[in-house]
Amino acid sequence: MAQTTGSAIGSGELEQKQILKKYLGESRAALLWKLEGLTEKQARWPLVSSGNNLLGIVKHCANVEIGYFGQCLGREWPTPDEIVPDAVFDEDPQADWYATADESIASITDLYRRACAFTDEAIDTLPLDTVGHVPWWRSGEVTLFRLIVHITDETARHAGHADILRELTDRTVGLRDGNTNVPDWKAEELADYIDKLKNLAERAGN
Repeated sequence: MAQTTGSAIGSGELEQKQILKKYLGESRAALLWKLEGLTEKQARWPLVSSGNNLLGIVKHCANVEIGYFGQCLGREWPTPDEIVPDAVFDEDPQADWYATADESIASITDLYRRACAFTDEAIDTLPLDTVGHVPWWRSGEVTLFRLIVHITDETARHAGHADILRELTDRTVGLRDGNTNVPDWKAEELADYIDKLKNLAERAGN
């Protein structure tokens, strides 16, 4: 069970929470954007040797948020049948990294959005120094503040994975909707850039 100080949340802490939620929210939005316009097959297709796939990343992130901001803070997720139970990982350690035959892009993105709302509720209502417990961490005891930073870091990392997987899927790139953050090159300009990189690599040797 999470332990709180019992003190009211002051204006300074509210500002800190707004900043934390802003950065976490940006990574979440970027991750979901990488699924837009894909077919069910494209979203599931493993494109790298690890088996990583776009829909699996979102499913994993949903389960992670529910775990850290549920169990670790003594909060109950209202529909436990939706998440991968701990016992399943003994037989399938990658169980939260792919969509099952009964799941879809719509169902997993809905789960992720509800997981995000579940997390945001904890951020909004609990002081940042609320103490929880992460049983799979050596240190165990953890504050809400550290959990938020951890999840922001993990979500940003997985959004980066999704960037590469989406580019491998259909060559779509971009930081966020409305801002690709890459040069608006014509095909020949991009080809020249790739050739430049290849030439530099060749000159570098083996």
